[in-house]
Amino acid sequence: MRKYIFLLLVFMAFAKGNAQILDPVKWTTKIEKKSETNFILIFNGDIEEGWHVYSQFTPEGGPLAMEVVFKNQQGNFNLVGKAKESKTRTAYNDVFEVNETFFEKNVQIRQEITVVNPKNSKIDAVLNYQVCKEVCINQEKKFNFTIPSASKTEAKVIVVDTANTNVAPLKTEEVKQPVVSVPEAKVVSSKPEVPKGLWSIFFIAFLSGFAALLTPCVFPMIPMTVSFFTKQSRNKAAGIRNAIIYGISIILIYVILGLFVTWIFGADALNALSTNVWFNIVFFILLVVFATSFLGAFEIMLPNSWATKVDRQADRGGVVGILFMALALAIVSFSCTGPIVGTLLVDAASKGGIAPVVGMFGFSLALALPFMLFAMFPGWLNSLPKSGGWLNTVKVILGFLELALAFKFLSNADLVLQLHLLEREVFLAIWIAIFGTLSLYLFGKITMPHDSPMPHISVGKLSLGLLSLTFTIYMIPGLWGAPLKLINAFPPPMEYSESPFGVGGSAAALPVASLPEGAKFGPHQIVVFDDYEKGLAYAKTVNKPIMLDFTGFACVNCRKMENNVWSDTRVLSILKNDVVLISLYVDDKRDLPKNEQFVSKTTGSEIETVGDKWADFMITKYKTNTQPLYVLTDLEGNSLNQEKPTISYVGVDEYEIWLKEGISKFKK
Repeated sequence: MRKYIFLLLVFMAFAKGNAQILDPVKWTTKIEKKSETNFILIFNGDIEEGWHVYSQFTPEGGPLAMEVVFKNQQGNFNLVGKAKESKTRTAYNDVFEVNETFFEKNVQIRQEITVVNPKNSKIDAVLNYQVCKEVCINQEKKFNFTIPSASKTEAKVIVVDTANTNVAPLKTEEVKQPVVSVPEAKVVSSKPEVPKGLWSIFFIAFLSGFAALLTPCVFPMIPMTVSFFTKQSRNKAAGIRNAIIYGISIILIYVILGLFVTWIFGADALNALSTNVWFNIVFFILLVVFATSFLGAFEIMLPNSWATKVDRQADRGGVVGILFMALALAIVSFSCTGPIVGTLLVDAASKGGIAPVVGMFGFSLALALPFMLFAMFPGWLNSLPKSGGWLNTVKVILGFLELALAFKFLSNADLVLQLHLLEREVFLAIWIAIFGTLSLYLFGKITMPHDSPMPHISVGKLSLGLLSLTFTIYMIPGLWGAPLKLINAFPPPMEYSESPFGVGGSAAALPVASLPEGAKFGPHQIVVFDDYEKGLAYAKTVNKPIMLDFTGFACVNCRKMENNVWSDTRVLSILKNDVVLISLYVDDKRDLPKNEQFVSKTTGSEIETVGDKWADFMITKYKTNTQPLYVLTDLEGNSLNQEKPTISYVGVDEYEIWLKEGISKFKK
């Protein structure tokens, strides 16, 4: 009897451990036949409440983007474009400081293929993705499709789940031909909301439109246009009506431009393009050209014939004539507005979806409002400052800002390629030079080609000069490791630096030369190992317990734990002095040597990368697949905390208590 009770307890313990293997996305698959050679492979996923899966188009530097991989494509079939996705959401991630794109509740991926080898009917596909809630899980799902031949009427699709502890197919689904097209999945939300990224785009675009309004190409046209409407209209009401139509026409022209850009390239294509290395380099060059134009080297203008033809149409009068007047404004002012519009469109494109439309709406609204308001209240024209050299000053200031922004795009390319040509110090030195020169310009120490002679500095120019100089001085300590929180999203991260912890900073107390073999400085200058064997060997020499940190480069909640919990002085002291920290990255894509690659006995997965190795270690030993995951062990690899052998996404107090309990057990 005792024997059966013992076996029952063992089974219950095993079941409890395995219950931690989370699988928040349940997949089904279908094949849709388009022709004898073209098929669409459809992956449908139901996502558990509260979880979200990151899209293929989540930008570089953010959470782990979904990847669709085909193992046996060569010589058998060709992909028709990139895999298409169902509806996503975009929201700003303040941890990675990017606008991440993700699915909620359900996801559909559709990949069209063209079969080139009819004799081979097997297609092996893999979905790699990250799914997060309070923890993050990196998933790898294998799919085996069988393409039906012309003589067969059905095909089998087998889904192999590599995250669970068995390798048996989870689902076999028969797909009869022809298959009815599956509608795209839609995210249903009980609380409709506008993503934060779209609001930020709108306000930045609105401010940019206001800046464009204060340029030499646009500002002088306000009194001219308002006077035209007031003089040509039969009465005041007609003048106001015409001015409102004029303003709405301006908005329509720029919104249509945003729609056109989105339609030509597609929202997803724009988003994917914006994270491309070569696109960032091209846009860097483009912004430098725009900045040079604003600084006065040359003017970017549309052909004069365009403006002439549009002016003729504007003479027609009526609503059509007013519409062409608005178009004439857009063409004539292009040398001032073109660089700003181009910058806004590309920045909005990086957010995907309707962001280009929102950006153009914000920009044109700021541009159109003054024309409408001054037509309603012509007396306000007397309060407008007169045109003069200050308009060119605004244009030059915009040129300096465009030049500074250009290096952000060059930095993006450098970070992706890991060339270390534009590290943090170099980036900051460039910005200090740009804004320092802007300060000299505003103080009148240097002039630009189109500046008017000024016998004295205006109060406005002096104020802007002081602001620019203050910002320049603020950035200087960043060369020695200051965090510069006001602009933290722009320069490369601290670790992408010649001196990751600052010249003469607190890291000097522990020189790199004194680091144990295989160790490096991690978050908050904690000494950390990324190899288990090396960390274990060091722990034995210093006789300290080991804290295993199962983490990921693209793990959002791992960064939150490091930023919010590890940074607490009580926890930080323990991690620096009382344990040996070993961080094992489950998304490390470095290939293992061939002789170290194997097939997991637990999951049946092929362990080919360093990340695969640590993920398999976590699943096999601790029966969970979530990150972050923390384990305190002795020098034999045994867990020190009895009640909670592992801990994940928790607060400071609970984390501190858990650490102290494990360390106390080790010292006994």
